[in-house]
Amino acid sequence: MRPARPQDADAIWAILSPVIAAGETYALPRDMSREQALAYWLGDDRRTYVAEVDGAVAGTYYLRANQAGGGDHVCNCGYMTAPSAQGRGVARAMCAHSLELARTLGFRAMQFNLVVSTNTRAVALWQAMGFEIVGRLPGAFRHPRQGAVDALVMFRTL
Repeated sequence: MRPARPQDADAIWAILSPVIAAGETYALPRDMSREQALAYWLGDDRRTYVAEVDGAVAGTYYLRANQAGGGDHVCNCGYMTAPSAQGRGVARAMCAHSLELARTLGFRAMQFNLVVSTNTRAVALWQAMGFEIVGRLPGAFRHPRQGAVDALVMFRTL
């Protein structure tokens, strides 16, 4: 795992683009441009990392404070894995790295604000990593194929 660099933009976009276009796991506009997506993922308010497998970027995540002021001790992350790297432990490794980084940065907890309930692989992984479902938002996500599905709020202390 290493911090993302400007020269990683093409590799990061190659990961973000199909996930955003599918519209099944992130509450982002499906027609988000490359520039908009990279500005979001690499924003100044977050730390962005990439995971490499055999020298190629296989996944990326960001870590940021979930809220400002009185809530800035809780962080939030977003993770995406390249389709070719799915099922190879990349997301688990990114989550483990982000948990350790969050502790190092002084965060006391991590919260995922909107985990799409139909993303069962992610839900199971986050639970295996110690996250609990602390809230269910009925019909809060418009899935492009399944219609309105629940979104989950997941949380763990560090």
